[in-house]
Formats: sequence, C-alpha cells, structure tokens
Amino acid sequence: MTAETWGWWIAAFLLVLDVIIRVTAIIVIPRNRRPTAAMAWLLAVFFIPFVGVFLFLVIGNPRLPRARRRKQDQINEYIAETSEHLHFGTLRPNAPAWFGPIVQMNQTLGALPLSGDNGAHLISDYQESLDEMAEAIRTAQEYVHVEFYILQSDAATDNFFRALEEVRARGVEVRVLLDHWANRGKPRYKQTIARLNAMGADWHLMLPVQPLKGKMQRPDLRNHRKLLVVDGNIAFLGSQNVTDSTYNLKKNIRRGLHWVDLMVRLDGPVVLSVNAIFVADWYSETDTVLEGIDIAHANIGSGDLDCQVVPSGPGFEVENNLRLFLALLYAAKKKIMIVSPYFVPDEALLLAVTAAVDRGVHVELFVSEEGDQAMVYHAQRSYYEVLLKAGVRIWMYRKPYILHTKTLTIDDEVAVIGSSNMDMRSFGLNLEVSMLVRGEEFVAEMREVEDKYRSLSRELTLEEWMQQPLRSTVLDNLARLTSALQ
Repeated sequence: MTAETWGWWIAAFLLVLDVIIRVTAIIVIPRNRRPTAAMAWLLAVFFIPFVGVFLFLVIGNPRLPRARRRKQDQINEYIAETSEHLHFGTLRPNAPAWFGPIVQMNQTLGALPLSGDNGAHLISDYQESLDEMAEAIRTAQEYVHVEFYILQSDAATDNFFRALEEVRARGVEVRVLLDHWANRGKPRYKQTIARLNAMGADWHLMLPVQPLKGKMQRPDLRNHRKLLVVDGNIAFLGSQNVTDSTYNLKKNIRRGLHWVDLMVRLDGPVVLSVNAIFVADWYSETDTVLEGIDIAHANIGSGDLDCQVVPSGPGFEVENNLRLFLALLYAAKKKIMIVSPYFVPDEALLLAVTAAVDRGVHVELFVSEEGDQAMVYHAQRSYYEVLLKAGVRIWMYRKPYILHTKTLTIDDEVAVIGSSNMDMRSFGLNLEVSMLVRGEEFVAEMREVEDKYRSLSRELTLEEWMQQPLRSTVLDNLARLTSALQ
C-alpha cells in the first residue's frame, strides 16, 4: 500500500471519527443538562472536536461520585429523622403568605428546619471578623469545628490560629476541613498544615483529587463553604475565608487588591443547623460519624430571628441555592438588593431579576469595578446592558477592592447571606451554604452595610456602558459562552 493510499485511509478514518463524535455529542451532551450548558458544550465539540471531547470527559460531569451522593442522601435522611419532632424555638408571627412555601421547598430539597429565637450580628470589617472568631474559639470547652474554602496561617490570621492552639492545649477537640485545590500549592499551605499538625488538630482536605489514593471526582469541583462552630453555642458563616485580605498572592499584592467580605455571628437553635453541615461534610471526607455531637437540643439565642440553613452543591439533585434565589426574587414586592462578586445568571435568574423591575420592584446590584478572575469578570459584564436597559441600578465597588460579599435582601423583612455567588459555578459545581433570615432588625442591619457599599461605589449608567469598545464586547460575549461549560 502506497503512502498516498495510507493518507487517504487515515483521512477517511478521521472523517468518520469526527462524524461519530458529533452525532454522539448531540445524543449524550443535552441529556439532563441545562440548554445553555448543552449548547456551550456542543459548540466546543463541533468547533474543536478532539479537544472538546477531552474537556467534556474531564469536567463534563458536574455530579459528585456516586458514593458521595449516597452519603449525602444518608445525611439528609438522618437530619430529617433527627429534627422531625424537635422544637427549634418559637417562630415569629405574621409571616408573609409566600414565606412558608419557600421554607418548605428548601427543606424538601435538603435544607435544615426553620428555627426561631436566634441571634445574628453582621461583621463587615475584615480583620474584626477574624478576631471575633478567635475570641469565640477561646470560649470553647468541648470542640471547635472549622470549615473554610481557603485556610492560611499568616499575620492577619495569627490570632485565629493562636486561639485554636490555646484551646487544643487544654484538651478541646479541634476539627478542621479545607478545600484541596483551593489551598494546595498556594502561599502558606505548608506552613498552615505544619501549624495544624503541631497543635494536634484533626484536619482533612475536602474534595481531594488524589487518584493514587483512590480519591477522584471532577477536578474543578470545590467545597466553597465558610463556617465555624464552637461547642454548638456559637457559629459564624458568610463569604470570608481565613486568610489575609490579599490572599497572599503576589499578583494581588502587585495590583493592590484587597477583599471586602461579610460574616454573621450566630447564636440560638440555628447553630445546630450550621453544625449539621459540618458533621455532614466531615462524614463525606472521613467516613466517620462524629460521636457525642448534639444536633438535637437547641439553646435559645439572644434574638428572635427566624433562620434556615440551606446547603447546596453537586451532591444534591437540583440547584438548591438557585431555587431559593428565584423564589425570593419572584416574591419581592418593593425592593431587591443583590450583592454578588460573580453575577453570571442563567436564563431563569436573569428573567426573575428583569421581571421584578417590570413589576415595579426597585432592584440594585452591587459588583466590583475590578475583577480578580478574568473569565468570570468578563462573563458578568456581558449581562450589564440587558440589566441596565431593564432598569436595574448597578453599583461598582471602587478598585482596588474586590467586593466579595454574597447577600440578597427582599423588601424589609427577609435576607439571605452565605458563601454562594449568583453564577453557574456556585449553582452547579460548588458546595455552598446559604442562610435564609426573617426579621426586620436583621434586614435593617443589612441595609446599613448596603449603604456603606453604595457610598464606596460608583453607579454604572447605560450611557457609559454603551460606549464600551468593540473589543471589550467581543471578549465579554466569548466569556459568557464559556461560563456555561459545566
């Protein structure tokens, strides 16, 4: 057979393979996948067939491994059985008619029960939140549960780590979970692990990608939760990681970037719900059920707020956080305030926001003027025109600060705070935790934070936006397409 003939055979083989790939992609990719994500994957496969197929095989499945999903189901059943006949405080009277069904939806999807008699205090200063967590840790008598997406021992967090060392030295159990890919290879990782080992903390990596140890899942899945529990009496959750406000990254320091976050200090029955999230994640990573951790007997808190903790992530059947956001956006009657550093909505969320404006609801969106993640930053920008034309007011927190807070407030009575952004990653790939809060006093406190953010921001107008150069528009739209690849 001549070289020319071999060339024809190879060309024919590649052509047939290309057709098979394209036909198979049309059958396989759209199944049980959002239309936007399916279309983005199909475009990738059709334009770059072999590369697109490779990427799809590596990161195309947004679900956790079957064994981990079974664990999540077991955890959900355990929490439901444990909490079925418990009294989680006294709920506030006169809830809006729509509030109860949303709470029921959350619980059906895997959320914890709604609890009353809770105290909640917002902490908007970055260093202050680290120090308040440290002081809470120092009150521990039995255990401290630490779960953060990023955990770094540095000058800013030294007080936090010293508090852990102090309580561990007097026999308090210190259990720590930190995300694998978010920490490994990052600044201060080795020093952080050495410090945890030296104090005798029981620590584990979350969602480790360690094929040689039999631990494998889609490599870009993340446990993005940030929470702390002390003795089942005090809890913290929100958007802030335990690290310096620059994340100790040279590129951030060079650009002068600092993160702005919001945490909430909790007491009352809701602390048990936060602790249940930690217990669940501990079981997922260690196959160990923590003995002696009481998630069934609640202490009355310092306030009378109604709170519900809503976990979400690829271990659940649907996007719990997205459904919560959608339900609240459609329930709003007067005002919606969204603070999200990465606002990349799917069709349903975009429709909910713009439809709210059409109903006469006042809607404001707080984002950062400067981005730290180029692809997400440009994907987010691609939605500014439709939002501005709909009537949404967009506030851009001035650089060099990155507004990292994740909150949603509805009218004057209901709010959500947690780790979840309003983007495709947080809806489909990250394990997140959000907290639904009902109480005018808490929303009033949130309004004060929003007012502060507004004073440190500049408003983006439609006139300004329409003057964007063509190259920016092209880049934004390309990033928008890739944001759906999940």
